[in-house]
Amino acid sequence: MAGFALGQDRAYWISWFNLAEKDRYDFSTWAYETYVPKVLSRDGVLWGALYASEATGSFTPLGGGGRISHKKNPKGVPVGDRYIIMFGAMDAYVLADPMPDEFHAQFNKADQKMLALRTDERRNIMLEEGRIEGLGLEENNPAMAPAPAIQLGSFNAGAWDDEEEMAAWYARWRLPSLTGLPGCVRVRKLVSVAGWAKHACFYEFNSLKAREEHFVHYEKPNKKMVKWSTDVVRDTVHAPGSANVASRIFYILKTIT
Repeated sequence: MAGFALGQDRAYWISWFNLAEKDRYDFSTWAYETYVPKVLSRDGVLWGALYASEATGSFTPLGGGGRISHKKNPKGVPVGDRYIIMFGAMDAYVLADPMPDEFHAQFNKADQKMLALRTDERRNIMLEEGRIEGLGLEENNPAMAPAPAIQLGSFNAGAWDDEEEMAAWYARWRLPSLTGLPGCVRVRKLVSVAGWAKHACFYEFNSLKAREEHFVHYEKPNKKMVKWSTDVVRDTVHAPGSANVASRIFYILKTIT
């Protein structure tokens, strides 16, 4: 992908949604052939990817012990979480002009019909607050491509002073501690420009197996940090289905000719 440097993708359009199983192939094919290329035609959008969330019970919840709480009775908060389509861009205003609904309104009837297969869609436009690159980056080729396996948490803090503690935790422990973790490609801490969730953390792994083997229990030897992580996470309220553990269906990178 000549012309773009690693790290230029600092803004994200993320949509969580549900999809009937019978529509998965048709939607995925259309998204690959038509939808993602349409979004990539916008100046400053660098990549797009579609992920499918893993079934609950097929992976180890990070931390366990019930420390993650979810939005209760989420009136006005769509509950889609089985699929995630996301785009990486150079800045947030690339994704805000036009906004998603304005952009979709320009589609023809056939494309509108395919978009309508999605149900319970929830979306955010977000900016990157901080990132680390891990040992798994060497195996992620091309380097800018979103990784084959991800964990994506989207959430709000309980109170303003919880956010100060959260910022310190990400800066001092969570992100730095993952630079040497086998199989970890990248971790990006995100903050919202638009959408229900004010925060997100986007973890990337070479495989789901790498997440299970190296990420899930990596804090256990450090009891002090386990307690800090537990305290911070318990002060968050997650979106429905968060944190999603998901496998990549496809990705497309913008190319320069």
